[in-house]
Amino acid sequence: MKKLLLLTLLALPTLAPAQTPFVCTIKGQLGQTLNAPAKIYLQQGFTITDSATLKNGAFELKGKGTVPAIADLKLRRTGHVRVDGLLGDITRIYLEPGMVTITSPDSLAHATIMGGPTMTDYLRLDAALKPILARMQAVSTEVQKLSEAQRQALGFKEQTQARYETLNKEMVQANYAFVKANPNSTVSLDALLGMRMWESPRYATVGLLYEALSPALKNTPQGRDYGSMVAALKSIGIGQLAPGFSQNTPEGKKVSLADYRGKYVLVDFWASWCGPCRAGNPAVTKVYNQYKGRNFDILGVSLDNEKSRAKWVKAIADDHLAWTQVSDLKGFKNAAAQRYAVWSIPQNFLVGPDGKIVAVNLHGAELGATLAKLIK
Repeated sequence: MKKLLLLTLLALPTLAPAQTPFVCTIKGQLGQTLNAPAKIYLQQGFTITDSATLKNGAFELKGKGTVPAIADLKLRRTGHVRVDGLLGDITRIYLEPGMVTITSPDSLAHATIMGGPTMTDYLRLDAALKPILARMQAVSTEVQKLSEAQRQALGFKEQTQARYETLNKEMVQANYAFVKANPNSTVSLDALLGMRMWESPRYATVGLLYEALSPALKNTPQGRDYGSMVAALKSIGIGQLAPGFSQNTPEGKKVSLADYRGKYVLVDFWASWCGPCRAGNPAVTKVYNQYKGRNFDILGVSLDNEKSRAKWVKAIADDHLAWTQVSDLKGFKNAAAQRYAVWSIPQNFLVGPDGKIVAVNLHGAELGATLAKLIK
């Protein structure tokens, strides 16, 4: 899910005012034997902008733009392509003034890519991320090979979730390290945008990275949008007063964050359709059972919508969530989620008895360890 969302975000073109239009030529050689009906497609965002039928493995495409932007190349040996498809023989490139060359003995998956400075930056970042993605895929493959009984074994879900979280942190840190080292690169802004789907951004981390970006990058529409998010994050940092909100339970009872003043409360953003949220619920339940009645409570805020209301209610029952659950059933437009700058889930905020934010994004053992220090 997160990877799909990341790829979707990176597919969006980066725009800037008053830029000179350019044409990018993409020339490729995929072996020597690929011919019609095999075709290769250039996709920018969700639009196919060019295509070519392969002749003895060779092809040439043209991409247009005003600033460097990501695009997909998709090889379809039968000639047919799905615009929304992110699987199959596909690779990503940056369109920029000049030429991109693609060479491979057989496919896009094994291609060597060369291009301009932005493409070179992207390839450096991609090389850093590939080993982490490979380990994520290895964990997924390992889990798929297990029997249902093995998957239901005591502690298996928690252990698997912990493995994914470790790899996820590596992915995020690799992206942030690239951004820090390359503040003038379009790839850095795209990486920051994409990381919103991998990690709930914190001002202490992304604020400094954003401020270090070049003025030109910060002045793009995407740069200004990210800047607005950074400003919002600053207002909900640790030590800030938690924004108030009121929403309804499944039964229609209105509950307010102010009702919890005087105790520690974990404001937990989740949804029935969020796999990582559901996988983490047993750990949250364990902590809740340990600290309930000891000046601690949890307020769940669901990012389900009206269509998934029944699934939300069922998930509460299936996951045995004993604490209060609320939602305005507006998905990611949930009023509380917007006030807390929630771009991805799971995400949570630990609010102290005085109404100020104590900690952010406490998952697994971190939540229990933090409460152990605060609640004696």
